[in-house]
Amino acid sequence: MRPRTVMPKHSDLLSLSSVEMRRRIGSKEISPVELLEACIERIAEINPAVNAVTATCYARARREAKAAEKAVRDGEALGALHGLPVGVKDLENTGGLLTTYGSPLYKDNIPENDTVMVARIRAAGGVVVAKTNVPEFGAGANSRNPVWGATGNPFDPTKNAGGSSGGSAVALATDMLPVCTGSDTGGSLRIPGAVNGVVGFRPSPGVVPHTMRPMGWSAISVLGPMGRTVADTCQLMAAQAGQHAIDPLSYDVDIAGLAAPKPVDLGGLKVAFTEDFGTSPVDKPIRKVFRDRVKAMRHLFRRCDAIEPDLGKADECFDVVRAIAFVGRYRDAYEKDPSTLGPNIRANYELGAKMSMADVAWAHLEQTRIYRKFQTLFDEYDLILAPTVPVSPFPWTQLYLAEMNGKPLRNYYHWLSLTYVVTLATNPAISIPCGVDHAGFPFGLQVVGKARADAFVLSAAHAMEQAFNASDELKRPLPDLDKLMKPTPALKSIVTAPPKRTDMK
Repeated sequence: MRPRTVMPKHSDLLSLSSVEMRRRIGSKEISPVELLEACIERIAEINPAVNAVTATCYARARREAKAAEKAVRDGEALGALHGLPVGVKDLENTGGLLTTYGSPLYKDNIPENDTVMVARIRAAGGVVVAKTNVPEFGAGANSRNPVWGATGNPFDPTKNAGGSSGGSAVALATDMLPVCTGSDTGGSLRIPGAVNGVVGFRPSPGVVPHTMRPMGWSAISVLGPMGRTVADTCQLMAAQAGQHAIDPLSYDVDIAGLAAPKPVDLGGLKVAFTEDFGTSPVDKPIRKVFRDRVKAMRHLFRRCDAIEPDLGKADECFDVVRAIAFVGRYRDAYEKDPSTLGPNIRANYELGAKMSMADVAWAHLEQTRIYRKFQTLFDEYDLILAPTVPVSPFPWTQLYLAEMNGKPLRNYYHWLSLTYVVTLATNPAISIPCGVDHAGFPFGLQVVGKARADAFVLSAAHAMEQAFNASDELKRPLPDLDKLMKPTPALKSIVTAPPKRTDMK
């Protein structure tokens, strides 16, 4: 693990948690204008090395920061995110700001309006500064696309940053932005959180309204928060959450209960752990790292038992449930011209197009069986622990992982099985930093809780994070930002005709 070195001005400010930044804004110790300018300067310094931030709207953000500063001076009521610079994942529409979804089909797309989630962040006082990079249409866990290129891991920019919320995770890890949004279908909040040493939380479906989800009744895709700490993640979560009529799965939640972690006595918890959920491929070195981490933390809990879940045919079930969404969304584009879609999108569509009604019915039945089996584990345990990612980061030039431990994987997303099996169960799950792996990259611990126990999962994860901070083996690693600021070879571009990064109005 490389220590964070002495940095230029603004370093102390930008390394603060977003919770502390917001407190200091409210107490007039720092100005939203000062904070925004520090973020813009840091983006200019770091982004060339990692390519996490895409389109920007600095002119508008500066106007909003000045208005936020005035509101503080005038003693106005301040929102939970008042004056905090925000990065929005480039799968969510932002009014007046380029939103490409990582696809050449949308390289000039400037939506008129924000999505509900983005509008809520603005209403809470957040200042949207930029979009963050994704795979094309969010497909896969390597944040590279033909519009913006690839996002590099801040611990080694030649390696991948995970996905699909990779740009958000890297922007947080490098202190370019204190608040960033994400989304998760097969692990897209948890995986980039894990490999970049930050926090990614997959809420229960319906906690955060997902108004851009084309298939409104599908529970596998959710929006959620990311942060450098669990408390930061809670802060953003509270601004995102709450029922909205446009999302048929959304429901009323106790927003105040999500806004900050509550005390949890780890010594009273019964915890289970599994290396692979009985079904997921995991690289042998990662299995050893996980076992070592469990040994280092098991004394924190009342019980910490190994389990071997039976999740049936989870891989085949996820194939179908995922493919249904791709057929619904991309049929017209595929039938018009398949070459306009990337290989991951085409692979999912083609898989789904071959399926029958019987396949779809079977998958829904199997997912129900998986859900019910998974819930019985919580009759005995409060939490389940597992690795978040089964391998150390591989080069971003490799679109996906094709084999593990010398065996071929089923498809381009099979290596995400550790997270997508939890997606099928729909339980809330968080990835928190837990030291480094055998190769020196951040190791993410996946913490899964009871169905709809989102607030408890966040609070328990916060208590674990605090305990981990006292251990050199378990605490969050930090990238060497000084090294990223030095001249480095540019990330090899896969962009054919990139849009201008100039400021949007």
